Amino acid sequence: MNRKQAIKTIVASSTVLFSSLKGTSSVRLDHTSNTLKGNINHSACRWCYSGIALEELAAAGKEMGLKSIELLEPDEYTTVTDIGLTCAMANGSMIGIPNGFNHPDNHQKLKKDFFERLPVAADHGLTKMICFSGNHWDESGKKGLDYCARGLEPVVREAAKYGIVICMELLNSKVNHQGYQCDRTEWGVQLVDKLGLDNFKLLYDIYHMQVMEGDIIATITKYAQYMGHYHTGGVPGRNEIDETQELNYPAIMRAILATGYKGYVGQEFIPKDPAPLQSLKQGVLICDV
Repeated sequence: MNRKQAIKTIVASSTVLFSSLKGTSSVRLDHTSNTLKGNINHSACRWCYSGIALEELAAAGKEMGLKSIELLEPDEYTTVTDIGLTCAMANGSMIGIPNGFNHPDNHQKLKKDFFERLPVAADHGLTKMICFSGNHWDESGKKGLDYCARGLEPVVREAAKYGIVICMELLNSKVNHQGYQCDRTEWGVQLVDKLGLDNFKLLYDIYHMQVMEGDIIATITKYAQYMGHYHTGGVPGRNEIDETQELNYPAIMRAILATGYKGYVGQEFIPKDPAPLQSLKQGVLICDV
């Protein structure tokens, strides 16, 4: 059996698997239609489904209407592109979230990693790659902002040659990433302005920013031009985005669309339900406005 035949087999088996999951989930799913509206480009973050083989996840995702599986390594790109999906947000350097661009000691390693990954991503038609600020190391925080801009500049300029946007993720430092510097939207906005390059944006993680600052819709509306990508997650707990949590995701999605955003929205919640693909489809349908 060659690779394409194997993928067809996986797609078929994943369709059966996904169908078998319907009705087995403890999460009530009111939406039953497989037809999506087409206004939101749906994606899912790979790490949230690490217990499912990537080929199976991609095939099941395509069946439910996903267009992307994201946060992938270069050797994983072909797995999803062969199934007809993309990777809407590629992993950048794997030096670790605390070790970001805000410290000069990391710049050489980060530059090397990004310069190696950018052409591979471009060869697979990918257009966005994630980066991180790193954790605080100076009391004022100003050095971190300056060093982020200094370290990012050659990377972002190199990315522009390949048509790739570098996106720094906003993460909460209250619950999940203690000490992380890019933990407020306004800090990220300052960095975008300081760098002044069109292909550097923010990855606005709705879960993380609800934990840190709330006011999600107003923030998205105010800073729309700075946003390059969005992630979801239920608050509290970072689990399903259904009625068990506090955010109104349909309203948030409508606000995102109202800004003119045409990119992807990545589901990045950690499923509690024993049928994780059912939870994923539920999240897609909730966000499909």
